[in-house]
Amino acid sequence: MHSYDEPVYLISVVANMLKIHPQTLRQYERDGLIEPARTQGRMRLYSQRDIDRMKMILRLTRDMGVNLAGVDVILRLKEQMEKMEQEIEYLKEELSKVNRHGVVPAGKAVVKKSRYDLVIFEEQ
Repeated sequence: MHSYDEPVYLISVVANMLKIHPQTLRQYERDGLIEPARTQGRMRLYSQRDIDRMKMILRLTRDMGVNLAGVDVILRLKEQMEKMEQEIEYLKEELSKVNRHGVVPAGKAVVKKSRYDLVIFEEQ
């Protein structure tokens, strides 16, 4: 089985799967909504992640009536949220380490407040 990010599907296969014209996929690529991998012969190859992203785009445009500019904004915000969630998880892990050891590692500080803990990390 292929990994989620492995580009294996040709444009004709993806278009058939999603019941759209291949030109729609090309347009979405020109608009920067998707970025398929390319073979050395410049053929587009799509991963399962790309297909899922296309399904979201089609759901937003077809079912919710969002135009492509709105889809772009929504996708960018979704990516930002995912990055922030990853950062929050990292900070939670760091806070957990501090709480387990009871010692603040060098270059880090913990400020106790009545309702929350604030952890400040130096950039390296």
